[in-house]
Amino acid sequence: MSTKSTNARADGIDPADPGERPAAHTIGELRASGWRSRSVKAELRSNLLARLGEGRPVLPGVIGYADSVLPAVENAILAGQDLVFLGERGQGKTRMARLLVGLLDPWLPIVAGGELNDDPFAPISPAARALVAEGADETPIAWLPRDRRYAEKLATPDITIADLIGEVDPIRVAEGRYLSDELVIHYGLIPRSNRGIFAINELPDLAERIQVGLLNILEERDVQVRGFTIRLPLDLFVVASANPEDYTSRGRIITPLKDRLGSQIRTHYPRTLDDEIAIVRQEKVGFPPEEGVPVVHVPPFIEEIVAELTHLARRSGEISQRSGVSVRVSVANLEVLEAAALKRAVRLGEPAAAPRISDLGAVVASTAGKIELESAGDESPEDRIVERLITKAVYATFNRRIAVEDLEPLVEAFDEGLTLETGDRIHSAEYVRWASEVPGLAEAIRRTGVLADDGVSGSRNAPARGPAAEAALVASAIEFLLEGLHLARRLNKDRLGGAVMYRR
Repeated sequence: MSTKSTNARADGIDPADPGERPAAHTIGELRASGWRSRSVKAELRSNLLARLGEGRPVLPGVIGYADSVLPAVENAILAGQDLVFLGERGQGKTRMARLLVGLLDPWLPIVAGGELNDDPFAPISPAARALVAEGADETPIAWLPRDRRYAEKLATPDITIADLIGEVDPIRVAEGRYLSDELVIHYGLIPRSNRGIFAINELPDLAERIQVGLLNILEERDVQVRGFTIRLPLDLFVVASANPEDYTSRGRIITPLKDRLGSQIRTHYPRTLDDEIAIVRQEKVGFPPEEGVPVVHVPPFIEEIVAELTHLARRSGEISQRSGVSVRVSVANLEVLEAAALKRAVRLGEPAAAPRISDLGAVVASTAGKIELESAGDESPEDRIVERLITKAVYATFNRRIAVEDLEPLVEAFDEGLTLETGDRIHSAEYVRWASEVPGLAEAIRRTGVLADDGVSGSRNAPARGPAAEAALVASAIEFLLEGLHLARRLNKDRLGGAVMYRR
């Protein structure tokens, strides 16, 4: 699963680039070309079947949903049902809605000058009907690319019927039209999404009277504005999203509207660390290489710590699970760790950087603002909760990757009086010297897997690793090993200002 939209599609389809526009310019030319009208749901269904038959991904870039959410989405589309995604924040609900645009046809013919993306063979807006009645087969048409057939609205309590459905336009009345004339209506977002996909986020936040209006336009296919009713047979595929607690609460959503929306699909957070890490790699901000700017290389255990921290937060009794702990927490934390590593490398004059355990304090700020506590406590409780979770994440990752008994040679060196000071002021070259001089340390570094080419992620478009990158990764591995031994109660740790001293 993923949390933000992108034009870089895994199946090679870019919704914003539908290819060459068809040649027809009038209704007559369109009729001669053999084009046939079909509903949005039929269009989505047909294109989904084609994609399934070709073995292409249905929603490219969505990770962790292959065996849970995506089959339900496919079934709903093939059944011609509207969708409701139920899930906490940061579970990719909006992203999936936006990716459905890729299942639309590249181009759609509409009546040029119509108001509601009118079908040239069956216009519904008064303006388009008048144009077709006058011009017949010579009526000009326009071609709408698929990315313009998607509309999205965040539901808030202050939304009005005018926003979603329409309102009498006082300017048109002032021009001399009667209030009973359909031409006085200025249509809202939903009618203007005709023949496309309409997504409404946080559906239960709509006021009941707005929900009733939404039900009318979806079920009865009519619009009621200022006392008169307009028949409006809209062609829409509706996608709604909601928090499960709000959606199932009595009185938050009217029952007839809930009944009208077809498939209710429950989303979820990544179920494995690998899925969480894959999403973070896909979603984090990447910058192209710049001359003179150190390249940041991220060791695999740092990514694992970041993912583990988020998974622990999702199981913590101190953190509200009703609002959830978004994947954006993992993304933001890794971005902040890369920033901290880059800052240190610039200050020390090093050409490459890697996040270290000593950088983990930076994620307190990027985590605390994205979680909600179960109960209010004394001042700044989020910081202490996050710090405890960081410690648990480091220890869990260390135990998965390293067996303490394999580090006995290193522990023995500390037994003989070795002390090591780590921190932002220590150059990577100093860590490399320790690796060559401290008994057992080089073998321990090898066990972390940090020097293997596979599994180490760097900034996007990062150049190949060299000696400077190796040194930065060695420094990161040593801090990971020392902190793990401390948490395993094999080493003591003293804080000395901005530095940390490890000793026996």
